[in-house]
Amino acid sequence: MSDIEKVKKLREATGAGFKDCNSAIKESNGDLDKAVEILRVKGISKASKKMSRDAKEGVVAISGDDKKTSIIEVNCETDFVAKNNDFIIFVKELSELNNQNDSNVNELKKAKMKNGDTVEDNLVSLIAKIGEKITIGKATTISNSSSINYQYLHTVVKDNLAKLAVVVSLQTKNNSDIVKTFGKQLSMHIAASNPLALESNLIDKTIIEKEQELVTEELKNLGKPEDIAKKISLGKMNKFKEENALLTQAWVMEPKKKVQDVLNELAITDLKIKEFKRIKIGE
Repeated sequence: MSDIEKVKKLREATGAGFKDCNSAIKESNGDLDKAVEILRVKGISKASKKMSRDAKEGVVAISGDDKKTSIIEVNCETDFVAKNNDFIIFVKELSELNNQNDSNVNELKKAKMKNGDTVEDNLVSLIAKIGEKITIGKATTISNSSSINYQYLHTVVKDNLAKLAVVVSLQTKNNSDIVKTFGKQLSMHIAASNPLALESNLIDKTIIEKEQELVTEELKNLGKPEDIAKKISLGKMNKFKEENALLTQAWVMEPKKKVQDVLNELAITDLKIKEFKRIKIGE
């Protein structure tokens, strides 16, 4: 095999440029396997230089079934790359591996992909090939034997890849179309309304404290008397909790009702919202 043919083969295998492949073939004395290793080392160097850049675009992928469903966020720098075929192929396979590894990102990075290399090595190669910073972002898995998961994808890029993904888990023995419709609508509601928790008492304390600080500062700047400021502050905080807890949010399909009202109207005694997850790209 001539050096030109080796360069061509190396380009097809790695996606690297002609000059890099030509240099690697010469450096490895024509050994293709060594040339691949040389390019990988160079790829790591290239990738590390890109790590300081912002990666706020990308996709969110869903995988699994209605008993165990996983979401993973993969970020890149531009929306153009988010639609790149190599990027999409990587994310789709990564999504399946994420479901197998229960969204344990440390284990996921060590997992072997179809080509025999680890996720981490494939990620480095993809960065070198595409020329953008690519990172694995948030990942989560919902798995409950006693409940059914419903999902919703918003702004679909391709198949199970989108800009926003929601999974909500409903616990009930009732598998009627009414429950299925509610599950689908509820996942759409969560996508639109972005609740912070199922109930107000489950909202992260640090979020509540931060909001309280902002409200206090706002009222201080308005020069309100202390007793009036306390009443206003209490009202604002109660409203904040109500608007950010799923059960007390206004139902997007019929805003005069709360989510809890809709749940009650279904009159399915064992129907409960077990948990939910929402991931939006770059959020």
